[in-house]
Amino acid sequence: MDKTSVRIDNGYQAVIQARSHVVLADAPIADGGTDRSMTPEELFLGALGACMAMTGKMYATRKGWPLDEIAVELDIERVAAEDYPGYQGDARFVHRIIEQVSLKGQLDDEQRTRIMEIMRKCPVRRIVTSPVFFEEELLALEPETLLD
Repeated sequence: MDKTSVRIDNGYQAVIQARSHVVLADAPIADGGTDRSMTPEELFLGALGACMAMTGKMYATRKGWPLDEIAVELDIERVAAEDYPGYQGDARFVHRIIEQVSLKGQLDDEQRTRIMEIMRKCPVRRIVTSPVFFEEELLALEPETLLD
């Protein structure tokens, strides 16, 4: 998998680069940013929604099903763990992602149900719902690097 790099050198606007593509992230003005780009959370939801929609579209296309459009709206809420029904873990907070999906096309109920099942298996969603381990490494900067 290709690497993604992020650099912030002034303020809060981040320059995100993967392969030959560049995307910006920023904080709202109220949080000290310039509000020139989406927040990291908005980018995350966009990546999740794009992955879900692309996965569903690829599946429908492979099956030859008449799926004309997929629209995904996502929101995220942080909830106190004790207020989330059925949560048994030891975290202080949990995050709830609310998904609203629209499938447009001449699909029957079985096809719609199957597309939704497949969308739940998209790669980004699997990352979020599977155990994730971060392997961190702090790189020491050489004095000449600091002058760049």
